[in-house]
Amino acid sequence: MKRGIKLEMVESISTVKTSSSEYVIGKHVYGNLYGIDREIASNKEFLEEIMVEAARQTGAKIVEVKTWDFTGKKKGGVSIIILVEESHLALHTWEEYGYATLDIYTCGDHTDPLKGFYYVVDKIKPRRYNAHYVVRDSRTEELVETVIKG
Repeated sequence: MKRGIKLEMVESISTVKTSSSEYVIGKHVYGNLYGIDREIASNKEFLEEIMVEAARQTGAKIVEVKTWDFTGKKKGGVSIIILVEESHLALHTWEEYGYATLDIYTCGDHTDPLKGFYYVVDKIKPRRYNAHYVVRDSRTEELVETVIKG
């Protein structure tokens, strides 16, 4: 049985207890961003700045940042992967479609991937997006919530 967490009603999810003996190991938020301005979807430097700050917003410690620019090609865009001690952040854009995928996975009670996710959404300003939140714990069932905005 899956139990949902209302993302719209919770500012921060740092620990979700499902019983006194179970606790969250990982928190994973991922989604699709639609209707992104083409200039933003192809701006490697701007997107990297946003993602680095998003990593800071989660409370995670950055280990390495890698960015690739595929603009100018059919279905081109930008890909950014940030390795953090607590896991990773990833953003992939397709400038031709004004579309991006965003994935933030963190571990530890001190991190909050939702803060990073909504920071990126606020800066990229998609016309609409969806977000999926999954608790990743080896000792309990997944807790999943989906939010669609726009």
